[in-house]
Amino acid sequence: MLIGRYPAKGLNAMEKVGLLYTVLTTILIAMMWGTLHHPIWMMGWRVGYVVVTLTMVNIFQRYPYRLAMLLRIALQLAMLIYWYPDTYAFNQFFPNLDPWFAGTEQLLFGCQPSVEFCQLCTSPMASELFYLGYYIYYYLVFGVIVAYFLMKFEQVQYVSAVVVTSFFIYYLIYIFVPVAGPQFYFPAIGMENVSAGNFVPVGDYFIHEVSLPTLPGYDGGWFYHLVQGAHETGECPTAAFPSSHVGLSTIVLFLAWPLSRKLTYWMLPFYVLLCASTVYIQAHYLIDVLAGWVSAVVIYWLSVKISCWLQPLE
Repeated sequence: MLIGRYPAKGLNAMEKVGLLYTVLTTILIAMMWGTLHHPIWMMGWRVGYVVVTLTMVNIFQRYPYRLAMLLRIALQLAMLIYWYPDTYAFNQFFPNLDPWFAGTEQLLFGCQPSVEFCQLCTSPMASELFYLGYYIYYYLVFGVIVAYFLMKFEQVQYVSAVVVTSFFIYYLIYIFVPVAGPQFYFPAIGMENVSAGNFVPVGDYFIHEVSLPTLPGYDGGWFYHLVQGAHETGECPTAAFPSSHVGLSTIVLFLAWPLSRKLTYWMLPFYVLLCASTVYIQAHYLIDVLAGWVSAVVIYWLSVKISCWLQPLE
């Protein structure tokens, strides 16, 4: 079956945003060439991204079928896995802001919620539920896109563009707002400093130390090991504020609601677990979660505007 009312030729909004992000970060690479560790490799990735994206567009022009469109969308989503740690290559050269965020957390709540939370919920069942919530993040994102593909295909490119644009807006924030999060910052300064409320600057520590600390909670669970494995393949001391897990999953709920109330209600328990899990596994400060909710509204609005501008719905 042909794709429907969208034209088969040319870039769609999702790909245009990806290429725009590529251009912007390429300019940053040129400006920071002498300080980046692997600028040639980063440039090579960007050339590869452009080639693969244009190749997929060309294939779709020849075979404009629904499955080809789904593969085209899936490719852009899969490439987000690289773009996320790529933010660390840039922001490690800006002053780390974790002391300010941890101090603000202490001032607002009188403690570190990420520490208290994982110490409060120590049972294997509770730990596994939170790790399930954290792990299911990408499945929620891709699941909504698949739901549109199956139930309202004429809007799947628009929805995909909103999702991808939202990711890239968060990534731009992470480049210029370097916050590593409790899982990296607390081991760097030592728990004795955390307990004393002494949140010291770490200087260029994260430039030289990028190893992933052991995650908290019950370490014998299946979902614990899935999250641990995912972190070992691509987690870096970056992207803590605001929480894109919270922000993107909120945006996904916004997109799911007009499509299917039943689907949205089914997603809600996982959404709640996901939001809580970001603090439980110490990936984020609690204020990162609050900022994730607020930013979701603003970034959703921006992403809708950008997507409609780049590819108007007929």
